[in-house]
Amino acid sequence: MGKLVYAGTTEIGFEDRVLAHLQIVIGLKLRRKEGFFFSWRDEQSVGDGRSAIWIDPAVPLLFRYSGGRQPKINKTWLEALTISSNSSAGLQLTEEIGALGADEVDSDSPPGK
Repeated sequence: MGKLVYAGTTEIGFEDRVLAHLQIVIGLKLRRKEGFFFSWRDEQSVGDGRSAIWIDPAVPLLFRYSGGRQPKINKTWLEALTISSNSSAGLQLTEEIGALGADEVDSDSPPGK
């Protein structure tokens, strides 16, 4: 399991595949210097609730992967996450959608390509 390290102090665990999708979507927003909320459902081990953080270009982020292989990117899911990130509620992590395989692209491809 990988980790999103927020502000150098808070570590949030995500599977590497999820983390790769989040890195692309969050990176797109931060390149445009846009702040936004990011929310997700917590695992049972930490209370099974929901959490949210404010993502801002001034706050350092580290995407730490546990595996050495670059996960394939699901284009359909990536586009859904990107649309969510542009909503007034901010980026809401959802379950992976779309057919695996046909919609997968190399992680270097931006959404819509």
